[in-house]
Amino acid sequence: MTRVSRSLSILGGWLLLVALAASSGILAPPGAWYAALEKPPLTPPDWLFPVAWTLLYVLMAIAAWRVTLVAPAGQRRRALTPFVAQLVANGLWSWLFFAAHWMLIGLLDLLLLWGLIVWTLVTFSRYSRAAMGLLIPYLVWVSFAAYLNAAVLVLNFPAG
Repeated sequence: MTRVSRSLSILGGWLLLVALAASSGILAPPGAWYAALEKPPLTPPDWLFPVAWTLLYVLMAIAAWRVTLVAPAGQRRRALTPFVAQLVANGLWSWLFFAAHWMLIGLLDLLLLWGLIVWTLVTFSRYSRAAMGLLIPYLVWVSFAAYLNAAVLVLNFPAG
């Protein structure tokens, strides 16, 4: 396998893993329950969510790919563990919030996700500033998502 084909295979693997996390949003869509909830000011239009998340997921995969390529072989697992952990928390949120209607648990998951993203940023910064930079929009978006989740919870209490 050539160096280029190996690199592209690694990128493809990360894209698949990130797509697996993203699939939770497809399998647990907002639906009528969410549409009926009162939303806070600053709630973006519905079409923006899949556009933003698609871009963020691609950036996430590229960041993990970059770290995989530059981290020494003996450090790759440690370098990528927080990234994989945050993917799990990311994928869990749609199930908690949209499928189970557990707004508070969803918010707690987002706070955990936020911390895992920060851990990923710190870890990635040791290997690639570019990879770390690719995750900054993700941290900003998850911060905004936490605002939306918290506001929906408060506006619809005790329905949540």
